[in-house]
Amino acid sequence: MRDKLINWGIFIALSVIWGSSFILMKAGMVALSPYQVASIRILSAGLVLLPFARKALLQVPRNKMPLVILSGLIGNFFPAYLFCISEIKLDSSLVGILNALTPLFTILVGVGFFQLKVTTSKVVGVIIGFIGLCLLMRASGTISLQSLSYAALVLLATLLYGINVNMVGRHLQGVGSLNIASLAFTFLIIPCLIILYFNHYFSLPLGSWTVQRSTLAAFVLGAMGTAFASILFYMLVKRAGTLFASLVTYGIPFIAVLWGLWDGESVNIWQMLCLGIILSGVYLVNKKS
Repeated sequence: MRDKLINWGIFIALSVIWGSSFILMKAGMVALSPYQVASIRILSAGLVLLPFARKALLQVPRNKMPLVILSGLIGNFFPAYLFCISEIKLDSSLVGILNALTPLFTILVGVGFFQLKVTTSKVVGVIIGFIGLCLLMRASGTISLQSLSYAALVLLATLLYGINVNMVGRHLQGVGSLNIASLAFTFLIIPCLIILYFNHYFSLPLGSWTVQRSTLAAFVLGAMGTAFASILFYMLVKRAGTLFASLVTYGIPFIAVLWGLWDGESVNIWQMLCLGIILSGVYLVNKKS
């Protein structure tokens, strides 16, 4: 009973932390650019995981190192920028809902490029999820080329997540998850500092409370929403298994929607129904045959 309570506690914590990521991006972009927010996010995650990097460097095989770095790029670096840029035009709640499509893209990438075998229920799940996506874009207001282009950035980020999950599962099976995360983020510290420099972050009035508050939001986003949450997720996988851990996907969009409502964003009943359709597809995709 005690173990179950701990597992559910970790599950709820992950849902809240990851579901809060989208409103933190929005808070960060009050005074910072999307590139600055994303860079601080990855940088702070790298700094938090830096103490684990030395041990990881000794344990990860040299021939796996390029894949670890690639995992950091496609699984964290590029998605961080894509999500932030998308929130220039999209509400954080809508971005949180679109993020729920990650499991569907994981299956599609697995089938298309990693010879993953699928059941009928998974195929139906992908179709239902796609229908939910189409309806969601219609329910979110007037469909314009601009809104679709920003939504496409979120879909590209979830596609990259799907590629990363399959790549790690196929080629980094014997490498510890914490080792992958700590090395990947440590290698990204210098690129993030370079991007911050060329995006003139260090020229901003860093003594300003507005800039400090946005910087803090971006730092919390990386330290908690990326580094600490990754450790919690790996812990949950080991304690309760991958199936239970994957169910976090269902909690994230609801937390994102609640934050959006709190911040005055418009969320209508049709969007919530579309979220239900998407999550139904995710359920079928995750369902064991």
